[in-house]
Amino acid sequence: MPRRAASASERRAPASPPASGDSAAWLRWLGLLGDPVRVRLLRLVSAEELGVGELARVLQLPQSTVSRHLKALGDLGWASRRAEGTNSLYRLDPSKLPDDAASLWTLTRRHFDGTPTAADDDHRLATVLSERRGDPRGFFGRIGGEWTALRGELFGERFSEEALLGLLEPELVVADLGCGTGDVAERLAPLVRRVIAIDREQAMLDAARTRLAGVANVEFRAGEMHALPLRAGEIDVAVAMLVFHHIERPQEALREIGRALRGGGRLLIVDMVAHDRAAWRHSMGHVHLGFAEDDLGRWTARSDLRLLRCRRLRPDAEAKGPGLLAALLRKEQGAVRRR
Repeated sequence: MPRRAASASERRAPASPPASGDSAAWLRWLGLLGDPVRVRLLRLVSAEELGVGELARVLQLPQSTVSRHLKALGDLGWASRRAEGTNSLYRLDPSKLPDDAASLWTLTRRHFDGTPTAADDDHRLATVLSERRGDPRGFFGRIGGEWTALRGELFGERFSEEALLGLLEPELVVADLGCGTGDVAERLAPLVRRVIAIDREQAMLDAARTRLAGVANVEFRAGEMHALPLRAGEIDVAVAMLVFHHIERPQEALREIGRALRGGGRLLIVDMVAHDRAAWRHSMGHVHLGFAEDDLGRWTARSDLRLLRCRRLRPDAEAKGPGLLAALLRKEQGAVRRR
C-alpha cells in the first residue's frame, strides 16, 4: 500500500520534556505517572512500537481512552509518534528522556513490573505481536491471513474445537462441576456416554435444563463442591470450569472430587491466574483472586490427585478478564478414600 504524505501535524516534532531540575516539570511527570493506565501504556511502548488498536486490545480499553492517554504522554515528550500509512505508531525511548525523568520511569517500572496486571499485559502483548507476524502483507493487514478469514466464513469458528473433543473416549462418564448454564455439558454430551451436571444454585440448574432439553444423556444434580452428589468412583472425568475461585476450601473440594473419580480418572481445572481485581470479591462473589501453579501443588499434597501439568492458556486479546490457566490432575490407580 503506498504511503500517503505526512500531514503538518504528523511532521511536527514531538514535544520535548522539560529540563531536569525544573520543579514544575517534576510535578507534571509525577502527575503523568500517577495514572496506572499511563504506566501500563509506557511499559508496552517501551517494549515495542505499537498502534492505538493494538494498545487498546492489550489494555482491554476503548481506543478513544488509549488515544487520550497517548496524547497526554506525547504532550510531555514521553511517547513519540511515527506515521505508517494511515496509522500512527507510538514508542518510548527512555534514553531520550532527561536524566531525572528517566530515573523516575525506572523507579516506577520497578514497582509495577511483576504485578498480576503487568503479567496479563505482557501475555496479551505476545498474542498481538504473534498475530502481527502471521500477516505476510504488512503490519496492519488482515489478522491471520486470508485463509483463516475464509475458513471462518465458510465453516464457522467452533468446528475445530468440536472435532478435537472427539478424541475423548466415548464410554466416559463426565461430571461438569459448577455447571452453570450448561455450556460444558452441551459440548461434551454428544461425545461421551453420560454427563452429570452439578451446581449448587437452583437457578443455574434450571437454565441448564432449559438449554439442554431433549439431550438424553445429561443428568442434573444439585450439590456443593465439598459434598458432591456422586458415589465413590462414579465418574471417569471431572471438569471444573471457572469454579474454584468461588470455593471457600479448595483442598477439601479436591479430596471430594478424588473420592468420586475412579482410579486413573482425571480432573481438568480451568481458572484465572492470580490477579489484583479485588472489587470482584464483592461485585461477583469471588473468594480467591485467581491462582498460581504453586497453589495447586499445595492442594494436592493431601489428596489422591496428582498434578500432571499446569499451563497458562493463550490469551484472547479481545477478552476483558484476567488470563487463564488449565491444570490436569489424575487420581492414582488403586487409591480409595472415604468421605
